[in-house]
Amino acid sequence: MTGPLPLTDGRFVVPGNRWDLLAAEPSRAVRVGVVIPHYEQPAQLALVLRALELQDYASDLIEVVVADDGSANAPDVTGAALNVRAVRQEDRGFRAAAARNLGAAATTADVLCFLDADTVPEPGYLRHLVRLPSLLPDALVVARRRHADLTGLSPAALEDWWAGRIRPEILPEPGWLVDAYAASADLLHADLASYRHVISAVMCCSRELFDEVGGFDESFREYGGEDWEFAHRAMAGGAVLHHARDAVAWHDGPDWGDRPVAERAAGKNREALAMARLIPDPAARRFGLRYDVPAACVEIDTASHGAGSLVTTMAGFLGEDVGIWLTGPAAAGLLDELGLQDPRVHAGPVPDALARRCRFVVRTTGRPLLPDGSFAELLRRCGEPGVGEVRTVGAAAGVVVQATWAVSRRRRWTNGHVRLRDSTQAAGLSATLTVAADSIGLVDVEPDADLSW
Repeated sequence: MTGPLPLTDGRFVVPGNRWDLLAAEPSRAVRVGVVIPHYEQPAQLALVLRALELQDYASDLIEVVVADDGSANAPDVTGAALNVRAVRQEDRGFRAAAARNLGAAATTADVLCFLDADTVPEPGYLRHLVRLPSLLPDALVVARRRHADLTGLSPAALEDWWAGRIRPEILPEPGWLVDAYAASADLLHADLASYRHVISAVMCCSRELFDEVGGFDESFREYGGEDWEFAHRAMAGGAVLHHARDAVAWHDGPDWGDRPVAERAAGKNREALAMARLIPDPAARRFGLRYDVPAACVEIDTASHGAGSLVTTMAGFLGEDVGIWLTGPAAAGLLDELGLQDPRVHAGPVPDALARRCRFVVRTTGRPLLPDGSFAELLRRCGEPGVGEVRTVGAAAGVVVQATWAVSRRRRWTNGHVRLRDSTQAAGLSATLTVAADSIGLVDVEPDADLSW
């Protein structure tokens, strides 16, 4: 895994999160769709549209879609020098996620840039932001969002600002984001928690990635959370995270954490509960509650199992945040025989919708028994950077843990119209670790394992 892997259309994929392997500039500039969610912000929108006119990116390759979330009056975009159009949805509360999807559907651009209507991009913003998605369709890029008081600033004054002749009052950047980008070398060293460092106000990705992931989740109806959920789902879908620090956009006003927000604690709690349903992060689920979307989807082949061995095998997984799916001709009958009242256990294959949101997919062979802590160790190893699979196989039983990002990325680039130029290189997208069965205490149990006490 020493270099980028070429695709049949001239772009590349990379192993793990190694975006640093692509330092070159794209051979051609791509069409960019800038999607701006908007609600009752005409003055701020005018600033953003003027800033987009001043980009050092080819203007004929920029398409702007203002996605209005039910303002009383439609945003006026008739005076813009760029290709700008407005699309609207009715006012049914805060629906920024749905507005972004509406805007994305209105453009066929190669690369999508999501930019909030109160966030003013510097002249090099698009050039810096779209470089990586132009080369690497798996890239999910977040720009640097700075803060300033832009009260009274007119669109005509932007050139004076960029030239240094005027300077608005600069406000603090959120320290937790600054620290996270520095500690991770601009998300090069991303881990399973790095989705928290992607903010949709200044986000960019390829059309392929956006469509593959399925866009934003429109169940979010309040401020906050939809960008973290999207980024987490994108990571499960094989996204490569990057912070483009040279792509700078200025938010008009302080960060949310520094604003006087009414009922702040109640609002954050509602956001946390909404995200915990969909994001299987241990930090979001530290209170012991269970949700439909597990961190790991475990598929157990019941072909050689009896009731005793099946219960014993499942016990090795149930200490973690899991859902279990029993497969094979006898699966439904065995499940009935067990008489379970555990909503985590199902008959049939893992549903695709869950496989696209969870962090790991797990499959068994034979009748494995994992001692306490062993499965957690396998998950830990599979969660390490660049690791796509951890397998442990004994004499008659085994467990394979796969990271969903690796499964998704391999599927995407070995099927379809655009694919790896050399299909044998698919193995280079992630690392595989082999763990000795005896090192974690894995053994095979008999079908009639004793369940008595």
